[in-house]
Amino acid sequence: MLKKILVSTLLAAFGATAMHVQAADTELNLYSARHYQTDEDLYAEFTKQTGIKINRIEAKEDELLERIRNEQANSPADVFITVDASRLARADEFGIFAPVRSAFLEDRIPSHLRTQDWFSYSTRARLIVYNPELVKAEQVQTYEQLADPALKGKVCTRSGSHPYNLSLGAALIQHNGAAKTEEWARGVVANFARAPKGGDTDQIKAVAAGECGVAIANSYYLARLMNSDKREDQAVAARVKAVWPNQQSWGTHINISGAGMLKNAPHKEAAVKFLEYLASDKAQIYFADGNNEWPVVASVKVDNPALTKLGPFKADTLPVGDLAKTVAEAQRIFDRAGFR
Repeated sequence: MLKKILVSTLLAAFGATAMHVQAADTELNLYSARHYQTDEDLYAEFTKQTGIKINRIEAKEDELLERIRNEQANSPADVFITVDASRLARADEFGIFAPVRSAFLEDRIPSHLRTQDWFSYSTRARLIVYNPELVKAEQVQTYEQLADPALKGKVCTRSGSHPYNLSLGAALIQHNGAAKTEEWARGVVANFARAPKGGDTDQIKAVAAGECGVAIANSYYLARLMNSDKREDQAVAARVKAVWPNQQSWGTHINISGAGMLKNAPHKEAAVKFLEYLASDKAQIYFADGNNEWPVVASVKVDNPALTKLGPFKADTLPVGDLAKTVAEAQRIFDRAGFR
């Protein structure tokens, strides 16, 4: 009788283990702060290739991070994906990620675009967009020139507290030092055509309308307008020109979309498969064609008319994991300068 009970217990245990392995192989819980409709195809292809179903929860970064911290060891989240290196670094500081060792990821993703805990999968550049009727190209070849008094009343930008601008400020601190970055921020504020408002697309439209002569914007916003089938979007894109800043120095500032596996992930095998899938050729093409971002894998060929038209450029190779080190300082500098 005792022998039968032991056998039954062992079979039940093996059954539970088998069920757990099956769940790990067929399910992935994704917490996503990427809000792009084109990502639907990206995720659908992963399920098609692997048979792993993606259960996705979408929200803002802060909401998802707070949820993960509150759930602690009971969190169902396997992977956290978002945009902006400083946001990922902040999530890392909360201790939510588990290190991932993958020869495939290390081979595919350049070292300055990954850390031991999270990986970049696409890049976007912080462009300078200008109106050629109001500003000359030689006036806006660098970020530093945006503080030149010759551009007084001509600069538009979104809020200085937005992560995209904070990441740029963090990079400027590391390249030029805090003192020079604060001087730069004060000069930019003195050159504002209007108080910061709206998103990057709004800045591009303001430049096209002549409300301001120059603006900073992420490249994919401009590429989206260039690739649009709407006449009004194409008209906006036709009225502005773009500059890859700092080509003669440290290169154009870039930011990223990235992801990492959660330390309490219940489906770690599926999580690693998903992270590796995002670095595959097919997924990298989705990033480029679907959301006008650049692949991080150098060998992947982009077939995107707008990105091709914008042309090649020298990108800043500052390690993305280092950006968070000076983000808080960038915010203090911007606050003192009145860049809000």
